Amino acid sequence: MAASAEPGYSPGFKKPPATLRLKRKRLRRSEPAAAAPPPCGAALRAPSAPARRNPFSSLENAPRAAGTPQARERDRRPPPPAGGSPSAAPFWQLLEPVCEDKPARRAEPTEGTDILALAEDPHLPVAVPEVPSSPRHEFPADWSIKTRLLFVSSQPFTWAEHLKAQEEAQGFAQHCRATETNLPQSIQEPKLSTELRCAFQQSLVYWLHPSLPWLQLFPRIGADRRIAGKSSPWSEDEALQQVLMSDWSVSFTSLYNLLKAKLCPYFYVCTYQFTVLFRAAGLAGSDIITAVISPTTRGLREAMRNEGIEFSLPLVEESRTRKQKNSEENVETEVANSLKVGNSMEDGEGPALSDDDESFSWLEEMGVQDKVKKPDAISIKLHKEKHEVQMDHKPESLALVKGTNTFTLLNFLINCKSLVAVAGPQAGLPPTLLSPVAFRGGTMQTLKARSINAKARVHLAYEDIFSLEIVGPMMPHSLHSLTMLLKAAQRGAFSAVLYTHEPTAVFNTHLGNASAALNKETVHKDHPTCGLHPKTLDQLSQCPTLGKSSIRFLEMKDYAYTWKS
Repeated sequence: MAASAEPGYSPGFKKPPATLRLKRKRLRRSEPAAAAPPPCGAALRAPSAPARRNPFSSLENAPRAAGTPQARERDRRPPPPAGGSPSAAPFWQLLEPVCEDKPARRAEPTEGTDILALAEDPHLPVAVPEVPSSPRHEFPADWSIKTRLLFVSSQPFTWAEHLKAQEEAQGFAQHCRATETNLPQSIQEPKLSTELRCAFQQSLVYWLHPSLPWLQLFPRIGADRRIAGKSSPWSEDEALQQVLMSDWSVSFTSLYNLLKAKLCPYFYVCTYQFTVLFRAAGLAGSDIITAVISPTTRGLREAMRNEGIEFSLPLVEESRTRKQKNSEENVETEVANSLKVGNSMEDGEGPALSDDDESFSWLEEMGVQDKVKKPDAISIKLHKEKHEVQMDHKPESLALVKGTNTFTLLNFLINCKSLVAVAGPQAGLPPTLLSPVAFRGGTMQTLKARSINAKARVHLAYEDIFSLEIVGPMMPHSLHSLTMLLKAAQRGAFSAVLYTHEPTAVFNTHLGNASAALNKETVHKDHPTCGLHPKTLDQLSQCPTLGKSSIRFLEMKDYAYTWKS
C-alpha cells in the first residue's frame, strides 16, 4: 500500500482514469523545466537527434525503425500542443509509456528442440532429435548406472499406477524366485493385465548395503553436500565404525562368492572416490571374472601394484597404440615423399621417445657435468609418471583386473584404509554395495516410479503426452527389463531420456582381448539361476560397444530400437 503513493507508480491492475491522473501529475511537475523533456519520453524528440533505445524495454516494444509501418503511423500523429495543458495531450501519448513495461513473451520452441532439453522443461513440446543409430531389434548393453529414466509415449501408463497389494507381493516373490515372465508382443488392455503389473514390480527391485533410510547412499561421488547435516553417529565413534566395516566386509565377501559361483551376474562397489564393477565370467564378452575401477589415481594404482594386483589401463593402451600407429604411418609417408626427411624423423624423433632420462653422458662430452645439478631418482620418477598424474580422476584412468587377481582386489579393498572417508559428511560410512540379486546383509529396495500426463504442442495443436518417470540407481538389467515391458504395453512405440551417473559411463569400454561373442547356450548353461531374464543375459553377454559414452536417448518405433549416446 505504501508503494501506491509514490509518483509515477502505475501497476497493471489500475483502471485507465487512475493512470491518466498519475500521468497528468507527472507532466505538471515537469512544466517549470522547459528545456528538459518530459519524463518517460512523453514528448517527441527533435528529428535530428538519434533515437536512443530504452535498455529496459523488451524486443517487442523497442523503438521501431523509420521505415516500419508502426513508425510511419506514429509520425502521422499530431504533435502535442506547446505549453498547453497536459489534459490536452492525446490519449495515445499518455498510455504509450505505460505499455513500455510489458513482460517478454516465452520463447516458442522450434521443431529441432532437443529431447534432452525437454526433460528439464516439461512445458515445452516433445521433439525427437536426430538419432544416429540404425533401427535394430536390440540396443547395446549399457553398463553405466542410471539415476533417472523418463519414458514418453502416446499410450497412457495407467497400468503402472496404484498396484494392488497382491500384485506387489507377487512381484516381490517373482523377483526372489527369479521367475521368468514372457509377455506377448502387444497387450490390448495393459491396465487389466495382472501379469504385466507384477512383472513391472519385479523389475523395480534391487539390493543395497548398508541400509540407512535417512541417507541417500547413491551416488556416493560428490554426495557430501547432500549428506551434510544428516545424523551420522558413527562419524566420531570408532567402535561403531569397526562394527559397520565388519558387517560390510561380510556382505562384500558374500557378493563375491555368489559372483564366483555364477549365482550373481554382477555388482557395484560405490565409494566416495571411485566405483568398482565386478562381472561374472561370461558377461561383457569375457570368459573369466573381471573388475573395472574408475576413476583411479596414481596413489591407488601404486597401492594395487604393491599388493601384487595385476591390472591394465585399456584406454591408455588403446591411445598409445593409436599414437604409435599414426606415428608409423606419418613416418612411412615422409619416407615416401623425401628420403632425407624420413631419415631425420627416424634419427631425431625415434631415439628421443625411447631414450633413457637417466643417461647424462652428453654432459661429460660438453665438460659441464660438474656445473649442472643432476636430478635425483625421485625427480626422474615423477617426470616419467607425469602422464599418469595428468589422467587421475579422468575416464582414461580406468583400471581392468581379471581372473584370480579379482580375489586379491577383494582383500585389498577390505583392508584399504582410504576406502572410507576420514573427514567430512561421509566419514566412517562404508561404501555402497548394489546388486541385482539378494546377498547376505543386503536390503531389498525398489525404484520410485510415477506416471505424468501432460499436453504438448505438436504442429500448432496440443496432443496428450504420457510419461513414466523412474528414479533411483538403475542397473543394466533394470533398464532392459523395463524396455521389454514397455515394448508390450506401449505397442512397440515409446522414447526414453536416460540420466547417467557420469563416473560409471566408462564401464562400457571394450575389454581388449575379450571374446568377440560367447556361445549363448554356454552362457545360459553357466548362469541358470543368476536371476536375469534370458534375453537380458544375452544382451549383457555381448562385448561393450559404447566406449566411454553411454546411452542418453532411446526410442522404439515399430518394435525397433534407435539410440543416441
